[in-house]
Amino acid sequence: MSNLVAKSAIDRRLAEIVGPVIEDMGFELVRLRLMGGNTPTLQIMAERPEGGIEVDDCAQISTAISAILDVEDPIEDNYTLEVGSPGIDRPLTRLKDFDVWSGYVAKIETSELIDGRKRFKGNLAGVEGNEVLIEIENQGEEVTIGLDYDWLADAKLVLTDELIREALRQRKDAGQIDEAQFDEIQEITGSEED
Repeated sequence: MSNLVAKSAIDRRLAEIVGPVIEDMGFELVRLRLMGGNTPTLQIMAERPEGGIEVDDCAQISTAISAILDVEDPIEDNYTLEVGSPGIDRPLTRLKDFDVWSGYVAKIETSELIDGRKRFKGNLAGVEGNEVLIEIENQGEEVTIGLDYDWLADAKLVLTDELIREALRQRKDAGQIDEAQFDEIQEITGSEED
């Protein structure tokens, strides 16, 4: 399991417990984080293999996960469970995510310094072997660099008009919003550029 899906030891332990439950229900675990505070929050992002997830799905996953966590009891304190979708400016956690979202702008952070830097922002250019390709600006020129997937500490899509339009198109194709709403939103996001 990659660091991007589950970072800390407790996150990994939890992902090993809840991952199979989520998969058995026909979904994929995108990311899991146990976040501190007076009442820790266990935040789980999931989606269908082809992308997307409904509110009802999240509720069903939440019920199933609560049941297994009650049995396994890996979290000592009381905690809040949040199950949600990855959202539009989603985290990129699996190698395939970098392929699926090729052409969109992403921010990537590496665990080690690479050419004196840890943060990269640019257009994703797919995947080659175990490397994530990203087009970045280097001294005024666009260059494509490969970052080893295992070096990545954090990665997410950047909210752009193109990304919003793509998210809306997917929802429209899935029948979640009707044509009129779609056109209306298209006008809002697209009119300045065209």
